[in-house]
Amino acid sequence: MSSIKEQIQALREELREHNYNYYVLDHPTISDYDFDIKLKTLQELEAKHPEFFDANSPSQRVGGEVTKNFETIPHEHRMYSLDNSYSKEDLQDWETRIRKLVDGDIQYTCELKYDGASISLTYEEGKLVRALTRGDGFQGDNVTANIKTIKSVPLQLKGDYPSKFDARGEIVLPFDGFNKMNEERIEIGEEPYRNTRNTASGSLKLQDSAEVAKRPLECLLYNLIGSNLGINSQFESLEAARKWGFKVPIAAKLVPSIDAVLKFIDYWDIHRHNLPYETDGVVVKVNSLQKQEELGYTAKAPRWAMAYKFKAERVSTKLNSITYQVGRTGAITPVANLEPVELAGTTVKRASLHNADQIEKLDIRVGDEVYVEKGGEIIPKILGVDLTKRPIDSTPTIYITNCPECGTELVRQEGEAQHYCPNYNGCKPQIIGRIQHFISRKAMDIDGLGGETVALLVNEGLINNYSDLYELTKDQVVPLERMAEKSADNLIKGILESKNIPFERVLYALGIRYVGETVAKKLAKHYKSIDAIANASEEDLVNVDEIGVKIAQSLVAFFSSEKNVSIIERLKSFGVHLEMSAEQLIGQTNKLQGQSIVITGVFESISRNELKKLIEDNGGKVSSSISSKTSYIIAGDNMGPSKREKAEKLNILLINEYEFLQKLK
Repeated sequence: MSSIKEQIQALREELREHNYNYYVLDHPTISDYDFDIKLKTLQELEAKHPEFFDANSPSQRVGGEVTKNFETIPHEHRMYSLDNSYSKEDLQDWETRIRKLVDGDIQYTCELKYDGASISLTYEEGKLVRALTRGDGFQGDNVTANIKTIKSVPLQLKGDYPSKFDARGEIVLPFDGFNKMNEERIEIGEEPYRNTRNTASGSLKLQDSAEVAKRPLECLLYNLIGSNLGINSQFESLEAARKWGFKVPIAAKLVPSIDAVLKFIDYWDIHRHNLPYETDGVVVKVNSLQKQEELGYTAKAPRWAMAYKFKAERVSTKLNSITYQVGRTGAITPVANLEPVELAGTTVKRASLHNADQIEKLDIRVGDEVYVEKGGEIIPKILGVDLTKRPIDSTPTIYITNCPECGTELVRQEGEAQHYCPNYNGCKPQIIGRIQHFISRKAMDIDGLGGETVALLVNEGLINNYSDLYELTKDQVVPLERMAEKSADNLIKGILESKNIPFERVLYALGIRYVGETVAKKLAKHYKSIDAIANASEEDLVNVDEIGVKIAQSLVAFFSSEKNVSIIERLKSFGVHLEMSAEQLIGQTNKLQGQSIVITGVFESISRNELKKLIEDNGGKVSSSISSKTSYIIAGDNMGPSKREKAEKLNILLINEYEFLQKLK
């Protein structure tokens, strides 16, 4: 029996090596026929001896697992977005900013930005254990069965790899494979796919992994994340990943300066058209992982990376009409309805006109021939008007004065770009939009309830605000269009389960103007309960870290409304979390209240992230730069000389990690 096991193991190892040579190195050492024969032999042996089953065997790549509902799982390490730049001046400004925050020479890793679907792959003891889509960056869908069918995703790593880490990559569809898929679809009378990006992304959510296996998807790795990886730089991580069996694009380059970055961009702006994959830019990263850690993150993106977007494709088409949308906060957005036109692989029919000032600045009129491009090749925008084609009877656009939905006269506050409908509790799109925001994934994450169902519930008069959701019954929702018995059960269950959502997310879900995820977390951590926030004055609020006058005024206005206060009281009565839980308050103190602390250098006994958490949990603020407002600096090894010089000049105290931990006792 042991010889059978050894035979199976030997076949697996051999097939893994051939797979790596073919799909990663692009250098096959065996014919397709011989590979298929060996694979068939392995499948037959495994079928006869199920006791030797291995989920990461090469035989498992053929798919066949059907997933009807993809489980949503939190990312162990958040998947951040990247800040975008559209000019070389943007990149130079970015370099100026980061040089103020870190000392010494800065090297950069330049990588091509491939246009596909981001994926996070978790490996434990060299085996792929989980694959999650990006989702909202905090959590993603478990698509492991589908990812296993992609030949360039290693199921078992090679060489000397860490015991656990996450690999981040882009799932792409090469042009050749995409064109072949479309030829086959056209042949059977099906509509061809529009572009490689959407087709790759859609492939990950197919229910039958055997169908995914038929698609020539590839995974291009761009990052490794984890503790104690034994790697000191981004470029080193790419080289290590290549040795472990990942497909890492060879275009990536380590350069010594921003001038060299610009040369890299110039080269690929021309030569990208010869690549087998869709690319839309270059990602520039500070190479040193220590410097990356020191630079840290904003609320949405790493400070140490920047995406440079190649100039977008531009076309012209006719502007047929201008309509006006009402958002959940009452903001009015003018929309250009266009003669359909092909742009960057999709058909564009509409584009945002942003606000009245933009319309006036471009003098956009119905009937004009307008220039359209995709900002970052995602959101269509109008750049200007071809005045040579303007109709003789053209008249200037007059911006609306009343809400297109409820007829209320619009207002425009001083310094604001947009007009607003002030009918907060009586304008239907605002009501629907607020409830849709309330149930969204980053907010209350109510399973079984989507945007269309919300609109249906409001239009049927079953709900008029988000607190009404908690009084809905199964009997009320079953008669709704497309609402089966099981769907109704899931909806009611999802609403009940949302009562477990923590306070900071509930606060974000309320949809208070200017209170996004980060502001909601700051407010929840500072005030601990909705009542404390409601009773805070504008002056109190602006003293909270990162809360400006605009946010403070919006909060005061929200809680001044009797209707809003009544809704919040109802949410309380239904058991929604409107204060920090006892578990969340463990370890939270005000010992560092009002203190601004800078972390710099390398530490022995504690990580930078752990230090940051301790500061925030104890009421302090972590600052990335030294100023006269800095209370003190927690300095580790390799503190930069310019930072030390600035600290001495401003007479700011330097303490080590042990002295800081002593302060918290």
